[in-house]
Amino acid sequence: QVQLVESGGGLVQTGDSLRLSCAASGRTFSNYRMGWLRQAPGKEREFVAANSPSGGTKTYSDSVKGRFTISRDNAKNTVFLQMNSLKPEDTAVYYCAAGPAQFSSSASQPNTYVYWGQGTQVTVSS
Repeated sequence: QVQLVESGGGLVQTGDSLRLSCAASGRTFSNYRMGWLRQAPGKEREFVAANSPSGGTKTYSDSVKGRFTISRDNAKNTVFLQMNSLKPEDTAVYYCAAGPAQFSSSASQPNTYVYWGQGTQVTVSS
């Protein structure tokens, strides 16, 4: 079992930045692929970013590529999402999730993640 707790969400304006954090506890953090996914009102949960257990391999959705950066600190059991140049369409609940170590195209599939945090709200005003 892995417990995940997100923090860092809030209300910002277009063009601002936010840094989300996700603290993990339980099983060995460095054994898991970590991802950030989000869900806007009335929409399905969508993939945002993921990184491999070592943090050396990363992937992003097209909608955030170049603006968001995922990183992790395995010594502190924490994964981060640095979000720059925020847009109103980035408004959503952001979830941290842990999945199997294998890092392939499945990393972008929400149903491949096993453990989920409770989510943190990000609201970007225009």
